[in-house]
Amino acid sequence: MAQVKLTTPLDETTVRSLKAGDEVLLSGTMYTGRDAVHKYLAGGGALPGGVDLSGGIIYHCGPVVSEKEGVYTITAAGPTTSIREEPYQAGVIEKFGVRGVIGKGGMGLKTLGACEKFGAVYLHAVGGAAQVYAACIESVTDVFFKEEFGGPEAIWVMQVKDFPCIVTMDSHGSSLHEEVQQDSLSKLKLALG
Repeated sequence: MAQVKLTTPLDETTVRSLKAGDEVLLSGTMYTGRDAVHKYLAGGGALPGGVDLSGGIIYHCGPVVSEKEGVYTITAAGPTTSIREEPYQAGVIEKFGVRGVIGKGGMGLKTLGACEKFGAVYLHAVGGAAQVYAACIESVTDVFFKEEFGGPEAIWVMQVKDFPCIVTMDSHGSSLHEEVQQDSLSKLKLALG
């Protein structure tokens, strides 16, 4: 396992060099996207001008944002549970060229298959570290769909520096989430005799 510094946009070769268990410090542009955005994009919705997910990162996050004189500041940016996006994520990865998804709790086999096929990774962020992640956000450069979907469900365009996460699903079919689940099931069966 390695610690890797990455800057967006990411290319396929770089992403395919990552392995489950690698620690990543991410810098560059990151886009938030939760349920409303994923459902909209998977249903044929278009990205607004100013959002380019090709080589990009989607962060499953509904940030806490304050605004003063037209300037947005994110005060908390913890990950939200990713599995809710499982019906949509593979299609979004394929259609828009997404290279990384950040969230908590992992995702399912459909997303893992898309990561393997299209060269993407799932990056796990630690729940309960909302202020730590907010401190990695240098600025908010834009916001889209705030009126349509509401603040937490909007696409927030953020510039981040050394945003820490761990590769838990790689582009080679490895999923630490699946491994933990299988190990837990084996131990449960053994315990139940």
